[in-house]
Amino acid sequence: MHRGLTKGEITNRLIADKIEKIHEESPDKGYRRIRDDLERYHDIKANDKRVLRICRRLDIRSTIKYENNGCTRQAANPQYIAENLLNREFTANSPNKKWLTDVTEFKYFIGVEKRKVYLSAILDLYDRRIVSYVVRDSNSNALVFDTFDAAVNANPDAHPIFHSDRGFQYTNRVFHKKLEVAGMTQSMSRVAKCIDNGPMEGFWGILKRERYYGKRFTSRESVVKMIEEYIEYYNNKRLQRNLGVLTPMEKHDMYLHAA
Repeated sequence: MHRGLTKGEITNRLIADKIEKIHEESPDKGYRRIRDDLERYHDIKANDKRVLRICRRLDIRSTIKYENNGCTRQAANPQYIAENLLNREFTANSPNKKWLTDVTEFKYFIGVEKRKVYLSAILDLYDRRIVSYVVRDSNSNALVFDTFDAAVNANPDAHPIFHSDRGFQYTNRVFHKKLEVAGMTQSMSRVAKCIDNGPMEGFWGILKRERYYGKRFTSRESVVKMIEEYIEYYNNKRLQRNLGVLTPMEKHDMYLHAA
């Protein structure tokens, strides 16, 4: 005679069903992020170990990480070089105190012809939100300048340390003047030290692992749509444990409401 399922076994089956749906929608999520989603978006409380056991039983694994290769070109004849004032201090006690920036590229195909778009973005170290971003067909001064202008227009009272690598756009004298006019202090990574801009590089890796690697985009529109939708998701829906299991905008808004 077969015994009935225990309450714990029934609960595990319900959790397993939700885990499979989460994994099907977002195969990039590991067991910790799945657990956070279960609690926040499905009102299911389970600890990490329980979720890990169920994931192993279902043979669910997150997609593998890839090394991100940035595309910022170092300036052959830099007009302005700043010290590394950030000095890998990747925390801030309020929004708009420390901003990071960089440019990365995405490929798409028209038939067999490979083309690229370039994404420039600014990240805030307090809440890890993407402050502004611009997508263009060329990696140019205008790409970076317009990203900066958008950030300033959205945050006119912000006067952060502004950190970048030594790409040609950031060492441009015109760009340094824009920072001065905005009341910001420029900081730059040391030569060949990607870790000096670690959280920005980390964001590129997250975006590409979760939405780009392993896919083949066959139009400019499709890759741009992916970028736009992902940044909206990242800022407003993607829970982060280092923010207290909040999204970047939740962290940002909580500070504003408490101030």
